[in-house]
Amino acid sequence: MSTAPNEQSRSRGKAPAGERVADWADGRLGIYSLAKANMRKIFPDHWSFMLGEVCMYSFIIIILTGVYLTLFFHPSMNEVEYHGSYVPMQGQLMSEAFNSTLHISFDVRGGLLIRQIHHWGAVVFLAGMFVHMMRVFFTGAFRKPREINWLFGFLLFVLGMFTGFTGYSLPDDLLSGTGVRIAEGLVLSVPIVGTYLSFFLFGGEFPGHDFVARFYSIHILLLPGIMLGLMVAHLILVFYHKHTQFAGPGKTEKNVVGMPLLPVYMAKAGGFFFLVFGVLAVLAAVAQINPIWAMGPYRPDQVSTGAQPDWYMGFSEGFVRVMPGWEINVAGHTLVLGVLIPLIVFGLMLVSIAVYPFIESWITGDKREHHILDRPRNAPTRTALGVAWLTFFAMAMVGGGNDLWATHFHLSVNAVTYFVRIFLFAGPVIAYIVTKRICLGLQRRDREKVLHGRETGIIKRLPHGEFIEVHEPLSQEQLHTLTAHEQYAPAEIGPTVDENGVERKVPASQKLRAKLSNAYYGEHAQIPKPRAEEYKEITSGHGHH
Repeated sequence: MSTAPNEQSRSRGKAPAGERVADWADGRLGIYSLAKANMRKIFPDHWSFMLGEVCMYSFIIIILTGVYLTLFFHPSMNEVEYHGSYVPMQGQLMSEAFNSTLHISFDVRGGLLIRQIHHWGAVVFLAGMFVHMMRVFFTGAFRKPREINWLFGFLLFVLGMFTGFTGYSLPDDLLSGTGVRIAEGLVLSVPIVGTYLSFFLFGGEFPGHDFVARFYSIHILLLPGIMLGLMVAHLILVFYHKHTQFAGPGKTEKNVVGMPLLPVYMAKAGGFFFLVFGVLAVLAAVAQINPIWAMGPYRPDQVSTGAQPDWYMGFSEGFVRVMPGWEINVAGHTLVLGVLIPLIVFGLMLVSIAVYPFIESWITGDKREHHILDRPRNAPTRTALGVAWLTFFAMAMVGGGNDLWATHFHLSVNAVTYFVRIFLFAGPVIAYIVTKRICLGLQRRDREKVLHGRETGIIKRLPHGEFIEVHEPLSQEQLHTLTAHEQYAPAEIGPTVDENGVERKVPASQKLRAKLSNAYYGEHAQIPKPRAEEYKEITSGHGHH
């Protein structure tokens, strides 16, 4: 006997409202099958993976606070007289942009707190991006199939830099105006088209009357829109490729060991979002950032003392400060090398980050997928190159603050500048050599641990009078972790003479690849992993500790 659907529903009772809404949505969107396929997806549990979450949550907070600030900000350079709550500036002439920023800071309820959360959020977002990318680089997480995602992350970082720059330029205060003036000088240094680009950007001679409105549109619409799309694409690829993980028992290239997305990972992620928001709120409440009222409105004939950009643009200014003021004339055109060369170096430094995964893939010739991360010590050349890049970046940062180093430590600003000029080149070389030696030393220590066990510190005297230290064998988990990494064989050119005795021409690219591969994976660049025979010989009692 069949039962009508309404009789079935009466016998079971009416479904809860949430279930009925979910059923309605499933009938139109298929959310049940989607949830069943993805909500139990496994994510590995390691503290370093939270760096990416810091970036995502900071970006969300920046968007939320930015929407609030747009309600009160007036992106206009029209001149007005100030009559707000900040008494020291009463009656001063300033742009509407600066006037509205003062209004947000002193007259809008919670305006200064939101403004500082917004600014601190940008600083933390880019700091998180920087550290996150370094984690990905040093562990080799950029390898196939994640090269595209590496490029997405790189573009997010670069666009974040310029979004931050346009953002702190909007208040039209003396500090931000100085930064915009430097940017205009960099644009003017571009050969042939520099003046055209400058006039297009500023709507005429600097500073013009349009750049705040133009920067505003770029800051709240163009760049954030592109960044939002890149972040969504980045997360989709992370979800699609599955998460990388460090080597360990049960972890292979074909599985992920960790916690499910629901409920464990989502609960942790939700709590971590509010933790990040809380830290930014505390920073905004206790640490003042960008006090524009202390600088005053921008005037082209003035420069604020101790003018420093936010940290992520500091290295670009460092290149300009330490570069000699060279100029040359070419075909009637003056090339200001003192600005043009720093601009080129700035671009090359960023491009080197973007192209590195493809360079390493070409050197290794490895076309396999990689989901197990490297320990930095097991890739000494890559790690040394990364530290060299960071050293170059750090020295440029020192150059960007040469005046502050001089005043705070009672040094000559010229001495600081010459120091940076020398170590901008010598520093990365020294860092490369030292880092590579450290990595090789750590590899040797791991090899000794695997073969001889862990030093216990217990000294034992043998019957014939010899003193030895007791070594404790490593567990299978520790042995796996220390020996799971791969070791590439250097690429070889092969015989230059064929079977008929005819010498073949070796392409220059093949010679270069062989040299680079030997530098990466030659005998001097990695310590051979212990072989199973060696381990068995020692653990069987025939080896010597």
